[in-house]
Amino acid sequence: MLGYLFFVVVFLLLILFVLVGVAFLTLLERSVLGYVHIRKGPNSVGFIGVLQPFSDAISLFSSEQYFPLVSNYLVYYFSPVFGLFLSLLVWLLIPYLSGFVSFELGLLFFLACTSLGVYTVMVAGWSSNSSYSLLGGLRALAQTVSYEVSLAFILFSFVILICSYNLVYFYLFQFYVW
Repeated sequence: MLGYLFFVVVFLLLILFVLVGVAFLTLLERSVLGYVHIRKGPNSVGFIGVLQPFSDAISLFSSEQYFPLVSNYLVYYFSPVFGLFLSLLVWLLIPYLSGFVSFELGLLFFLACTSLGVYTVMVAGWSSNSSYSLLGGLRALAQTVSYEVSLAFILFSFVILICSYNLVYFYLFQFYVW
């Protein structure tokens, strides 16, 4: 029982750190784009803009929510939530030194999670009940599938080299390789 509680706490901490890391990567991107455009970047909140991601999150969550009137309301809102859940689930597969989670077929689980993300884009376009959104979703679906096929072939070439689907073996294989 204590092992499951430890797993849940560590997974929640992992999700928290990933979300905060993405927020600060967005801050870095906005700062670099500010310097490229020869203007000041996001530096209005906190010291050198360090609190800017938290300010952006507060303004995002406090903004007005609106939705298409003729949409499938639940599907329209839960499709991005499911996509976020799938993208955070993939972070479990990273081989940590403590042996957090080690799937024997981790690479296939990664490909399954990323390919399920395609359905969230298609369902989000369909659930708005707009033909233009549906066409945009189908276009994004076709583009995503075409990139996933090439990514899968590249990853399977490494599977042939390593002879395993476990991502820990991928880590161990490149231990002596620069």
